[in-house]
Amino acid sequence: MAAAMAAAAPSHAQTAGWKPERTVEIVVPAAAGGSIDGTARLIQRVLQASRIVDVSVITVNKAGGGGNIATHYLDQHAGDGHYLLTSTMGLMTGHILGRSATTYTDYTPLATLFSEYMTLVVKPDSPLKNARDIQEKLRKDPQSLSIAIGVAVGATNHLTVALLMKAMGVDVKKVKTVVIQTNAQTLTSVMGGHVDIGTLSVGAAINAQKQQQLRIIGVTSEKRGDGPMASVPTWKEQGVDVVFANVRLLLGPKGMSPAQVAYWDSAMGKVVATEDWKKEVERNEATLDYAGSKESAQRMARLYGQLKIALVDAGLARE
Repeated sequence: MAAAMAAAAPSHAQTAGWKPERTVEIVVPAAAGGSIDGTARLIQRVLQASRIVDVSVITVNKAGGGGNIATHYLDQHAGDGHYLLTSTMGLMTGHILGRSATTYTDYTPLATLFSEYMTLVVKPDSPLKNARDIQEKLRKDPQSLSIAIGVAVGATNHLTVALLMKAMGVDVKKVKTVVIQTNAQTLTSVMGGHVDIGTLSVGAAINAQKQQQLRIIGVTSEKRGDGPMASVPTWKEQGVDVVFANVRLLLGPKGMSPAQVAYWDSAMGKVVATEDWKKEVERNEATLDYAGSKESAQRMARLYGQLKIALVDAGLARE
């Protein structure tokens, strides 16, 4: 019996105490230089600088195919905790829109890294002062205002508009939306009066408002922010029941073991507690609302449902 227990002990310890034994790859579904790439490289830097992991960590860019190239790469490493994927809501919207066969449930949810709330902005002298002004105008004529929705139909900015319009009692499918490729172009278009309203993340919007280039009408957070955002009302304050955030996610391949998940829960908990992480997230006006694997799975399920409703309302997906 003693011999059997001794033989079993190493196996149990190895299962319960998994840790990386070779290089960890953080896979990015985009080219180098973008925001999601920056998130991956920040994780990489903190993991190694703080000696949270004992092995090397590299960032691997797998751009293209609307994120499908990156997820296909992850699919080749099922059950292997040495591979991580930084992801956005695009993993969910791509599935809802029929552009991708896989979604978050096809992988192992590891963390919600941070959230980025969204705003509607107008030029400083716009007659639109609050939610009611927008609501009354669009209820009378959904085509009376033009709204910039960012880089693509169905992306975060468009989803923001869809959720707000529905809550205001406006037919989303009839609203005049304009696709604009960059935040800089949105800023120029709103300032120049080429569009009446723009959608921007809090970080981009607050910088423009500080320079008196734009005025923020509302923010999609649950409560008012701090600092410059303390003067910006939430949509809920204005009678529009919408809370919505663009979230940054961390996933692993399908089939990761409980021990592997537990390891990354512990490691990422240490990452987000570092000053380097906090300063970088706050510098981008994002919200530090980290969640580990269990809570992230629940959050992702709720978010998927919210995104599907918005895309159906916008006429882009079927129920």
